[in-house]
Amino acid sequence: MVSKGDCARGVDLAAFSGMMRSFLFPMPALPQTLDLPQVSSETDESLDTPWMVTLFDDPVNLMDYVTMVLMRIFGYPREKAETMMKTVHTKGQCIVWTGERERAELYVQQLHSHQLKATMSRAD
Repeated sequence: MVSKGDCARGVDLAAFSGMMRSFLFPMPALPQTLDLPQVSSETDESLDTPWMVTLFDDPVNLMDYVTMVLMRIFGYPREKAETMMKTVHTKGQCIVWTGERERAELYVQQLHSHQLKATMSRAD
C-alpha cells in the first residue's frame, strides 16, 4: 500500500492510482471499423397519403346538434356545416375533413366524444 509518506520518496500517487485503475478495470478493445446503419434515401409515400374523416348518419342525434358539433370541432361556418349535415342525412355519410393522420385521429376522437359515428381512412 502506498502512503502519503511515500510521496517524499518519489512515488507519484496520481500515476500509481491510474496504473491500478487500468489494472483492476481494463478497457475493452474497440473495433477497428464501425458499422453504420443503412439509411434509405427513399421517402415513405404512405406518410404523404392524406386521411379522410367520414361522418355517418344515425337516427339518434338531431340535425341542429350535428351542425353545431361540425361548427365547434372543425370551425366551419354554419352554411358549410349544414350542407355536410344534410349530405350525411340524405346519403348516410359525408367526408367532413381530409388531411394528416394525427389530426384525423383527433377529429374522430372528438366526434366520438359528441356521440357521433365517424371513421378515418386513407384517401386513395
